[in-house]
Amino acid sequence: MKALVVTCSNRAAAGVYEDTGGPVIVERLRSWGFEVLEPVVVPDGDPVAEALREAVDLDFDLVLTTGGTGISPTDATPEATEPLLDRELPGVAEAIRRHGVDAGVPTAMLSRGLAGVADRTIIVNLPGSVGGVRDGLDVLEPVIRHAVEQVAGGDHAPGGGS
Repeated sequence: MKALVVTCSNRAAAGVYEDTGGPVIVERLRSWGFEVLEPVVVPDGDPVAEALREAVDLDFDLVLTTGGTGISPTDATPEATEPLLDRELPGVAEAIRRHGVDAGVPTAMLSRGLAGVADRTIIVNLPGSVGGVRDGLDVLEPVIRHAVEQVAGGDHAPGGGS
């Protein structure tokens, strides 16, 4: 299974500060058995859409983004993601927000991150903070392999309800 991590940040792309969320995602994905290179760091806006389109064209199984999901004027990752999605997975995005709120981070409800399937690639937008990334990965861990297998045409697990 091939995965790509895209860090969406004007400041990280400009070298103002180091990407901290992307490497956390890469490490976790590798521990789950995904083949993944170092994160791609792009500025907010059109470069995010371009990176996502390229990942879909290159048949990545999974793309996780970090950053650009808030409500500041430059946060546009959901807008870059949405046009690519053939099918949304609203339960995934809702579960990530709920997990953050339940963990005592009320601002998690402000995340506008999306999750869905573009062709045969699952795309999930995670928050930009390392804590938000870790919370999102905790939500994804028990389901993401199954989701990737389903998108690839795998059969349902016995007793499964998806």
